[in-house]
Amino acid sequence: MKHFGLLLLMLVLVACASPGAPDDNLSDRPIRVVTTTGIVGDLVQNIGGERVSVISLMGPGVDPHLYKASARDVIRLQEADIIFYNGLHLEAAMGDVLERMQGRVRTVAVTAGIPRESLLPSDKYENLYDPHIWFDVTLWKQAVEHVRDALIDLDPSSASVYRANADNYIRQLDALHTYALEQSATIPAGQRVLITAHDAFRYFGRAYRFEVRGLQGISTATEAGAADVQALAEFIATRHIPAIFVETSVPQRTIEAVQAAVQERGFTVAIGGELFSDALGTPGTSEGTYIGMVRHNIDTIVRALRGAA
Repeated sequence: MKHFGLLLLMLVLVACASPGAPDDNLSDRPIRVVTTTGIVGDLVQNIGGERVSVISLMGPGVDPHLYKASARDVIRLQEADIIFYNGLHLEAAMGDVLERMQGRVRTVAVTAGIPRESLLPSDKYENLYDPHIWFDVTLWKQAVEHVRDALIDLDPSSASVYRANADNYIRQLDALHTYALEQSATIPAGQRVLITAHDAFRYFGRAYRFEVRGLQGISTATEAGAADVQALAEFIATRHIPAIFVETSVPQRTIEAVQAAVQERGFTVAIGGELFSDALGTPGTSEGTYIGMVRHNIDTIVRALRGAA
C-alpha cells in the first residue's frame, strides 16, 4: 500500500507539471540537479561547479540496487531542472519513478554515452549489462563527456565553464588511472585476485588486471545461498587467497560467512579491509569523492594482497 501511495503521488505531481523548457532563465541562478547516487552527484558537481546545486538521493552506505524512492525524493525529482542517474539498471527499484519523470524533467543516464561494445554483459540477465562502470576510470571519463554535453545543452550560456571544468577533471582522472595501474602492478600476478561481497568489480578487474570473484552477482537483490558460500570458500582455500574484502553498502555478515567456511577447510583468510563499491564515503572526507574512493580502494587492495605476497 505504501508503494502504491508513492506511485499515486508521483502521477499527480507529473500530471501537474508542464513539460518543456524551464520557467525562468537558467543563467540567472544555479541549475537544480538531482542525482540518484553520490557517485553520479560527485561527477556532476565537478563539471557543473558553481553553476549547479546538486542533491543526491542516496547517501553513504546506501545500496542503489535496492533503493526505493520516497515521497520526498519524488518531489525533489519533480522540482529539478535536470536529473542524472547511472543507468544500466543500477537503480532497478527506482525504474518506475525515473521512467515517469522522462518527458517532464530532463533525465540523463550518465552511461548512455558509452559504446555498448565497451560494456560487460550481465551475469544473470540476457541483453543487460554490468552497471558498475565507474570502476574503470577510462569509462568514467566518457561519462564526464556525456554529462558535460547534457549541461551545455541545458545551459549553453555557460558552455565554456562546463568544458573547462570537464577538461580539468579528465586530467585528474588520467592521473588516477595511471596511479591504479602502477599500484596494481606491484602485486605479483598470482596474488592479483579480488574477492568481495558482490560482483561489483568486474570493470576494475578488466582495467587493472585482477581476477575478480563476488559472493553475489552484479545485483544485491538476491542474497547468496549456502551453496554460493561453500563454492567460494573452496575456491579461496584451493587457491590460497590471503585476503577477502567487505563493502560499505553490503552487510559484512556475507563475507564473514565465507571466512568461516574457509576456516573449516583448514585455511585462514583475512578480511583485508573495507571497499567502497556502490556508494561513496562520508561527505567531507577523501572517500566522499570519486577520486578519493578509487584511491582508497586500490590502496586497500594492494596493502592486503601485496603484504601477504
